[in-house]
Amino acid sequence: MRMQHLTLLLMERMGLLLLITFILTRIPQFRSLLDRRPDWRTGLTFSLVFGLVSIGGTYAGVTITGERVDSSFLVASLQPEEAMADSALIGVMVAGLLGGVAVGTGAGLISGIHAYSLGGLTCVADAVSTPILGLLAGLVARFFAEERVIAPVKALFISVFAPILQMGVVLIVNESSTAAIRTVDLIGVPMVAANSVGVGILVAMIQAAMKEEERAAASETQRALHIAEMALPFLKQGLTFETAEAAANVLRRELRASAVAVTDTKQILAHVGIGMMPGIQGTPIASELSRKAVQTGEIQITRTKEQIQPHHPAIGAAIIVPFRSGGQVAGLIKLYYASVRQIRPVEEAFAQGLSKLISIQLDIAMAEQLRSLMKDAELKALQAQINPHFLFNTLNAIVTLIRIKPEAARRVTVQLGHYMRMNLTMTQAPLVPLYKELEHLHTYLGIVNIRFEDQLSVDCQCDPGLESVSIPPSTLQPLVENSIHHGFKGRTDRGDVHVELRRGADGVHIVVKDNGNGFPADVLETLGASPVTGGGSGSTGIGIYNVNRRLIHLFGLEARLKFSNLPEGGARIECTIPYQAEERRETIDESDDRRG
Repeated sequence: MRMQHLTLLLMERMGLLLLITFILTRIPQFRSLLDRRPDWRTGLTFSLVFGLVSIGGTYAGVTITGERVDSSFLVASLQPEEAMADSALIGVMVAGLLGGVAVGTGAGLISGIHAYSLGGLTCVADAVSTPILGLLAGLVARFFAEERVIAPVKALFISVFAPILQMGVVLIVNESSTAAIRTVDLIGVPMVAANSVGVGILVAMIQAAMKEEERAAASETQRALHIAEMALPFLKQGLTFETAEAAANVLRRELRASAVAVTDTKQILAHVGIGMMPGIQGTPIASELSRKAVQTGEIQITRTKEQIQPHHPAIGAAIIVPFRSGGQVAGLIKLYYASVRQIRPVEEAFAQGLSKLISIQLDIAMAEQLRSLMKDAELKALQAQINPHFLFNTLNAIVTLIRIKPEAARRVTVQLGHYMRMNLTMTQAPLVPLYKELEHLHTYLGIVNIRFEDQLSVDCQCDPGLESVSIPPSTLQPLVENSIHHGFKGRTDRGDVHVELRRGADGVHIVVKDNGNGFPADVLETLGASPVTGGGSGSTGIGIYNVNRRLIHLFGLEARLKFSNLPEGGARIECTIPYQAEERRETIDESDDRRG
């Protein structure tokens, strides 16, 4: 009966200790400890906190004198024949299981020193055993290092052995005296039950507190992301009076703030809600905290009416949220509230998240714009490189013709002027209709035929209905030029070039082949990847390299040029240029009409 009464009494007082500990888990500072990286400061704080929990478990214990149970509370000291049945091991075991070896040992030392200072039959055993048990709990915790918090059931099972080991130390220290054996028989089972159950419940409470914090953080992050996504489309267009007002309306509606203002680094662009007045747009930023937010890039909280712009009797506090673009503060979002009591830690955490999200998204948008501009600039540079390449070859031809055929040189010069005017208009756009590209090719061939006369034949075949299909400008001419100037170099026989433009399932299939020298074997694998030299041809490959790069930029790797040599002699270049969305529908319709 005494054992049952002692067990119930310990459980009751252990419940009181856990209630106090539960309140501890509600304190934000305690929760922040759980989220910090382990260092000596955090470890020392944890040791002190759980050491105090252990001391509380000691004071909530029950005094044992022989076989008599004394239910007195908060015993200050014990007589030599007295012992304490308590739940002091709860704090020590939880410290070791959550904080590791150092924290468990530290909490055990604090608890052991306190137990020794109380005196009593078990004081020496408690002083020796509690640091050792904290150390052992920390070592056991290493087996569960992947778990942020050990499972309560596991903690309960491990803690069963702690009071048993402590009772063994009591018997060893007291040399198994009659008083020690009688005491262990009476308090052993109640202490095992109270301490193991208490550890399991305390770990469960800490785990629940951490999950609650994580859910709250996830909820606020999701809320900030949702609001940022709604406001970003306006902010991405640039900070103007119109976009700022649209973003401010979205933020006020979603945040339910008394008012919201959006500024750049110098003036108020929009203000909606309480305090809105005519002429406020364009007003210079006047409040000291707003200027400080622009200068430092840190969130500022206004807690007095004097720090708020604009002044209004219904506005008593505000959060000033700076956002960045390109690493520099681009503007402010001001969230106004009726009272400073409305600015809770949740609002502050939300403001931090909103600032970071908007800044990150604006940086991403800027990076996308820069990438697009760089891509356009590279395409224009690639197209521009083709013109000097062709111009250089043509001028060489004119120099030769001036000496032997002045009239032909005059015609080539006229044709060249016509070609260059056409080229200037075509290269303004990334894509041109196929019929314009064919006109461009025929103008080029008009120049070339004057020089080569009957030594060259270029045959161009195009499937009907492809005339309006879009392709990059100056695509066909460099491929044909490659055949003429490099494929037939050193040849005296007639050169034949065939250009085929066929309708494919997914795009226009282009083939340019000739009966010339073919590609040198040592450069065939690297053609189009970079300008090349070698192979005895003297070619730099700039023309086909530029065409290949533009195709990849615009359509992806599937559109790249493919090079091969023909078995009968000569070279073959082919590629497939995808249809645009409207062209694909027209192609499908035409195919259906042909089947019908």
